[in-house]
Amino acid sequence: MKKFFTFIICVAALQLMNADSSYAQSFNADTAALLPVKEVAVSKYQDVIFKRRLDSIQKDVPLDYNGYVQGYIDVYMSRRDEIGRFLGLSKYYFPIYEKAFRDAGVPEEIKYLSIVESALNPNAVSRVGAAGPWQFMSETAKIYHLKMNDYVDERRDPVQSSQAAAAYLRDAYQQFGDWLLAIASYNCGKSNVENALAKTGATDYWSIRQLLPAETRGYVPAYIAITYTMNYYKRHGIYPQPTDIPMENDTVSVSRLVPMSRIATALGIDLKDVVTLNPSYRMLIVNGSSAAPRRILVPHSRKERFTVLAQAIDNPNYVIPAYRPVYVPPPVKTRTAAASAAVPPGVENMAAQTGTIAPAIVPRANMPHFHTTVKGDTLATIATKYGIRVEDLMGWNKQLGNNKNIPLVAGLTVNLSRG
Repeated sequence: MKKFFTFIICVAALQLMNADSSYAQSFNADTAALLPVKEVAVSKYQDVIFKRRLDSIQKDVPLDYNGYVQGYIDVYMSRRDEIGRFLGLSKYYFPIYEKAFRDAGVPEEIKYLSIVESALNPNAVSRVGAAGPWQFMSETAKIYHLKMNDYVDERRDPVQSSQAAAAYLRDAYQQFGDWLLAIASYNCGKSNVENALAKTGATDYWSIRQLLPAETRGYVPAYIAITYTMNYYKRHGIYPQPTDIPMENDTVSVSRLVPMSRIATALGIDLKDVVTLNPSYRMLIVNGSSAAPRRILVPHSRKERFTVLAQAIDNPNYVIPAYRPVYVPPPVKTRTAAASAAVPPGVENMAAQTGTIAPAIVPRANMPHFHTTVKGDTLATIATKYGIRVEDLMGWNKQLGNNKNIPLVAGLTVNLSRG
């Protein structure tokens, strides 16, 4: 099952350091070029810290640590924006994958493999035609009962493709008795793993690694590295980015051919929002019938329009009324006793005397992990804004100096906690 790596390749040659004559291979999805890179040099400090962290999160799948894994950790950590985006997307996709894996008896932590496969993009297509979040080739997709026709490609459906991926991994584990070998076979096929095991008499991935296809040599280390990254991102100053995908959705059954644009109009949302929730429909038409209804996901936030949606689906002549959102006034913000107590003595009086407005204290429950500076920010004003001690703020951000009143350059990231 040929797959493609996401973004970890071009920078790999720059990130990995020379250590010895052994090498890791990475696959460039854009150029289909294999780039040989030396194994990264691993210091004693790295070995202690990273190995300890991987050991602490290991469950059923071995998370071995070595220079190959460290090399991919370095690559992922250099792509902070992408990791932040994955963290945001994972809030929607990972619960889907976890349920499919639980139902199949597959370790839930293999959900991270989908980032190596597709960067959590259900519309991803490799140069050899593998598609969807789990990058199924059409032949393998048919074996695992994924439908593909002019209207639908279930390889792109997060629910159905994750069920198929779980079934494949379960079958591979039953054959090899090792989760890393099952993961390797997901990339290069079971026959390649079988042949390598037969030649060596070994029973583990690392013993046969050099006999596997070049892409697969980096595939398992990349999986371990992304597992590390998605668990320890805060340690490296990376934080989730927001996603536009609605987290709460409802399932609607469709028993006729319905354009997705009609569904969007009925709900009063953009067509792209319907497509995002339902990526398997290739022609932007839900191909339901009375004999074989199709399901779609719609945002729960549009529940008041579900009656309109039902009529729009059932009656092609139904004139859809315009969507008129009901205005709900925002709640009146009042200063809580706790927030008032957090204001340093004299701040409110000073504001009253000078005519300035004292900065609102951010409630501890809503405290972000970091603050991006704007013009005029100082360590003192940031500490006041978030209700924390300026001495603590300076201790967490030693790179910003120890003068709390000097204006900081705009665009800096200031850590707001020890972690």
